[in-house]
Amino acid sequence: MPKQTNLIVRSPAFLYREAKKVFELHCEQVPLAKLAARFGTPAYVYSTQAAQFRFKALDQAFDRVPHTLCYSVKANSNLSLLRLLHKMGSGFDVVSGGELERVAQVGRRALQNTVFSGVGKTADEMDTALRAGILMFNLESESEMRLLAERAHRVKKKAPVAFRVNPDVVAETHPYISTGLREHKFGVPMADALRLYSAAAEQCWLEVRGISVHIGSQITSVQPFGEAMARVAELARELLNRGHAIRYIDSGGGLGICYGNGQGVEQELSVTAAAYAQALIGPLRGLDVHLLLEPGRSIVGPAGVLLTRVLYLKKNGEKRFAVVDAAMNDLLRPSLYNAYHEIVPVERRDGTGTAKVDIVGPICETGDFFARDRKMPSLEEGDLLAILDAGAYGMSLASNYNSRPRPVELLVQGKKVKVVRKRESIKGLIAYEK
Repeated sequence: MPKQTNLIVRSPAFLYREAKKVFELHCEQVPLAKLAARFGTPAYVYSTQAAQFRFKALDQAFDRVPHTLCYSVKANSNLSLLRLLHKMGSGFDVVSGGELERVAQVGRRALQNTVFSGVGKTADEMDTALRAGILMFNLESESEMRLLAERAHRVKKKAPVAFRVNPDVVAETHPYISTGLREHKFGVPMADALRLYSAAAEQCWLEVRGISVHIGSQITSVQPFGEAMARVAELARELLNRGHAIRYIDSGGGLGICYGNGQGVEQELSVTAAAYAQALIGPLRGLDVHLLLEPGRSIVGPAGVLLTRVLYLKKNGEKRFAVVDAAMNDLLRPSLYNAYHEIVPVERRDGTGTAKVDIVGPICETGDFFARDRKMPSLEEGDLLAILDAGAYGMSLASNYNSRPRPVELLVQGKKVKVVRKRESIKGLIAYEK
């Protein structure tokens, strides 16, 4: 078992550059203030270079073993980001028919390196995935196995499968994104695995291909990864001894990033990736398997920010508020998980002092906030703010609550800016209603 190591990582994708006696926050070579003036706020802005750098760092850490990084589409499903990662050799992890269709838009080769996870796959989703020729289904129940066998028979295409086993490993993360304990809805118990694999092998329209595991998200220590993989490796050896052709081990995702709240130890991404790789590869020594990984947040989280503008400053007694034009429908993580995101002014002015302030949105909910009692440089109405590390689970969790259109998405590469998703309109929101 590897020694416990902190995995907190935060690499700056957005830097201040001096301009006319002030410092302006840039995405690569583009000032964020210019993007706000041109495209409005709120707006998601992504750095191409940051996403590419982070993918390469993770990929290279596993160079010594056969492996495929299957990017977790749920983290950020924008088609331009999917195409960018596909060109770099990424496979994909999907959890719905909608995400599968997004991968299909990227290309046929992308489907061949796609794993389909999730506890509630429908018959229609199974049929689509079978016809697409995906790499593997990660099964999460005996009932799902039976339905997939029926659909494979109907479609006349053999279904490659793995069971997602539940290793009952504690991962110190938010309870909503912990998935590896027996009380969670995910996976099948380790104690049932041998019986289920035998049952799957008896189905002529199923092909046992691997083992899958995923213990949660935003995990910042290697210990639970190593512990889970040790249990999976033990199961793999037992299955191989019983004659099952285990070719793939899907280790899931979950590698955490640093959201800038001062907790944990910041490390270079290469150091983090190496520790992560050691934790996963060590227990698999001697097994002739292809390792699948499902990174999402660790690739795109630090590669994106949410731009927002201060609408109003107000005081209720001693309490100070900055009301901004972004809201919980645009970035749900603070409201849903009480998650910390660093928030910085786009234009940094020296000598302005600091004050504690709640940064809140306009939605009619007390839970509509991005920060509470946050020490910030003195703000003025009209100031632009950047909510950092918002590239993962930002736009993918966005909604139209309060009939608010979702933000524009912009992808920056050097000096080039591309609109990769147009801002929604109120007219568009009601177009499907009668």
